[in-house]
Amino acid sequence: MKKVAVIMGSDSDLPIVKKAIDELKNYGVPYECHVMSAHRTPALASEFAANAKANGFGVIICAAGMAAHLAGVVAGHTTLPVIGIPCKSAALDGMDALLATVMMPSGIPVATVAIDGAKNAAILAVQMLALSDDDLAAKLEAEKQKMIDGVMAKDTALQQKLKDI
Repeated sequence: MKKVAVIMGSDSDLPIVKKAIDELKNYGVPYECHVMSAHRTPALASEFAANAKANGFGVIICAAGMAAHLAGVVAGHTTLPVIGIPCKSAALDGMDALLATVMMPSGIPVATVAIDGAKNAAILAVQMLALSDDDLAAKLEAEKQKMIDGVMAKDTALQQKLKDI
């Protein structure tokens, strides 16, 4: 199975990134997690991205706040899918990171999830890997069924409450 790289622009992003790590663990997907900055260590981020495919990665997740150029820099140096997690910041509540992550030039796509949407970033990475992994696809289907069952149970409980009103 291909690995997922989880890169954060700062170690202060770890509380957000942990949700992605937990979800990857839940699916049994191998991962590596690193701190790299698009601005402070651009050569390191570029080198990592350029060699990621050869190093066994299938998807790269990048989390960054504020200017949030990390996902774009990484995407510019690899053909692997890159998923950006814009992280909330104090100044603009994450809108700056969202716009910096989602507004990529033609030819350099970055799939972007919601502000602080690390769990969805991991699920999207799993879905990408599941295109060529039937066991992983089955795990995704089972999780979808759990969500359906949960909603149905809540609806059944609601209908019962409404009868009692």
